[in-house]
Amino acid sequence: MTIRVPVSKIIDMPKLCSLRKFYTVLLLILLSIGFFSGGYYFGRRGFDVEYKKTPPEIRVVNKDTGPKNVDFSEFWQVWDLLNEKHIARPFDPQKLMYGAIKGLVAAVGDPYTAFLPPSDNEAVTSSLNGEYQGIGAELGIKDNKLVIVAPLEGSPAEAVGIKAGDSIVKIEGVDTTGISLAEAVSKIRGAAGTVSTLTVQRGDKPEFDVKIVRDKITVKSVSWKDAGDNIAYVRLARFGDKTNQEWTDSVDQIKAQMPTLKAVILDVRGNPGGYLDGSVYIASEFMKSGVVVKEQYADGSVDSLRVDRKGVLIGYPVVVLIDRGSASASEIVTMALKDSIGAVTVGEKSFGKGTVQDARDFSDGSGVHITIAKWLSPKGTWIHNVGITLDYEVKLPEEDAASGKDPQFDKALEVAKSLVK
Repeated sequence: MTIRVPVSKIIDMPKLCSLRKFYTVLLLILLSIGFFSGGYYFGRRGFDVEYKKTPPEIRVVNKDTGPKNVDFSEFWQVWDLLNEKHIARPFDPQKLMYGAIKGLVAAVGDPYTAFLPPSDNEAVTSSLNGEYQGIGAELGIKDNKLVIVAPLEGSPAEAVGIKAGDSIVKIEGVDTTGISLAEAVSKIRGAAGTVSTLTVQRGDKPEFDVKIVRDKITVKSVSWKDAGDNIAYVRLARFGDKTNQEWTDSVDQIKAQMPTLKAVILDVRGNPGGYLDGSVYIASEFMKSGVVVKEQYADGSVDSLRVDRKGVLIGYPVVVLIDRGSASASEIVTMALKDSIGAVTVGEKSFGKGTVQDARDFSDGSGVHITIAKWLSPKGTWIHNVGITLDYEVKLPEEDAASGKDPQFDKALEVAKSLVK
């Protein structure tokens, strides 16, 4: 029996199969493109896509533990809003940029990492050169407080009675909580003849205001004298641009004028530090060979800075005088001599700064100091925030300092004499 079907209902089966295959292939291609694009999109951003059937859910998990991409659009939005809306506009864009960089560096939370605008950078450089205008005091951060590391010899700060360890609570009436070292230096430095007003706290005593007339500060790095009994006393005040040459000149004089030299007293009290290479140079004067200081970096790697020259004070007993104002490079020298040649320490526990900063200058005169390593003594000791333990702890009472008495030096001389008998 033949069944007749209306023309409108007649379907060509071979063609239908071909169409089904075509749409199936097309659907697979589109799905592949979709999954590839989605996977590429999420994969590029460090995300995992998890699919759960019951109930269907897409969960995005950020698992990238490396550096993140930072969207700076918010920064520029704030930049534009300040310049378009703020009542005090227009602003100096250079000043805004410096402020932004300062904020970036401050966010690190390290008081020794700082951005220095041109004027601040010049002031820091001048102090290392041995000449600048200000009150003549080295500053530091300890226990989150702005403190005096040491007033410099003959400075206005020393003249009004500022002492190592004093906390500066206010500068010109403004609280110093959270201030960076660079900001503090910038606020306290100033032209000779002008006045800086500081609110100071000494230990548990009540706060008090002190007015200091700024002056031109000229700092000599090295001085010496014959202490008697064939013992040379060498005062090392800082580690600056001229320190190495001044040291060499002083040692040449000692060797020429003290042919029967038997021991050396090295006084680094109130020495706030300075250039790292200066500490290696000074320590090499007394050490025949070996490591002066080790630098340990963030990745755990360690570099050793070794004796770099042939010194002329090798073999002499050494007594090192330190106090709360002895920091950084002066602590490096002390620990190097203590670990390597058995130098004896006398005085008070040192400041305790065990990090190293890399200083970079930019073409506009600004600069940045970045903490790149912690330094360790030859035996691997890290004294950061701890200070150097004394062989002979001797306090220097205020009444003795005021009268010119120096029981710390007296003890150092006594120890030096005992070492040469």
